[in-house]
Amino acid sequence: MLRIAVPNKGSLAETAAEMLAKAGYTGRRDAKDLHVIDPVNEVEFFYLRPKDIATYVGSGALDVGITGRDLLLDARMPGAREIERLGFAGSTFRFAAPTGTFTDVAELAGKRIATSYPGLVDAFLDERGIAVDLVPLDGAVESAVRLGVADAVADVVETGTTLRQAGLEIFGPEILRSEAVLIAGPADAAGTERLLRRLRGVLVARQYVLVDYDLPAHLVDDAVAIAGGIESPTISPLRDPSWVAVRVMVPRTSVNKTMDDLYAIGARAILVTAIDNARL
Repeated sequence: MLRIAVPNKGSLAETAAEMLAKAGYTGRRDAKDLHVIDPVNEVEFFYLRPKDIATYVGSGALDVGITGRDLLLDARMPGAREIERLGFAGSTFRFAAPTGTFTDVAELAGKRIATSYPGLVDAFLDERGIAVDLVPLDGAVESAVRLGVADAVADVVETGTTLRQAGLEIFGPEILRSEAVLIAGPADAAGTERLLRRLRGVLVARQYVLVDYDLPAHLVDDAVAIAGGIESPTISPLRDPSWVAVRVMVPRTSVNKTMDDLYAIGARAILVTAIDNARL
């Protein structure tokens, strides 16, 4: 059986569980369950702290896992590797310090840097030959400067509001752009490819919708120029031989413009349907 590590709580847990369910797997029904076997799909789920998943997978104790790229890099486990982006839980890591204190990361040499991701920050600075005194904290690092335990912080930044409220400003380059990823251990475990295909199907379903519409037959080429689909639209005859029915996959982000453009050339009865899963 394929042994899969899944976040047991936090921002990754809910979406990871939803993706696995849409991929056809049966996960836990009780939040207290730490181990679930899905015999139909020949997998075992182990529900773990997100920060520990890279360690279990990298050591070979488990085959694959869902975690954040930030947590994977912070763990610094040589055997753990990213094999697929999962497109959720995006975040950006930056340095911040009191306004006007620093303008470049080189100025951090010899300073105290508070962070919840010491492995990640140490690797970033080590690549640039900058030696600092890391102050590991478990969250709320923006208070570290005010309380006198650090000169600067390295943390997740969304809007920057929390940092500004603490009197800090962002400086220097991005440390990392992170998101949820599927990771694998040192060996290629049987069942991993099937899991990947299923998860990719869910990712495609999130990115595309199906658009159905009726169209005068002589306008098909014009319509295909607007929405060509993944390979080619499906064209079906209607009772009226001068009209056809068209079905095509369209990127979700541009579907409204596509509908407007199709309507403008003469398409009618335009319907949009969500895709639950797909294989391309």
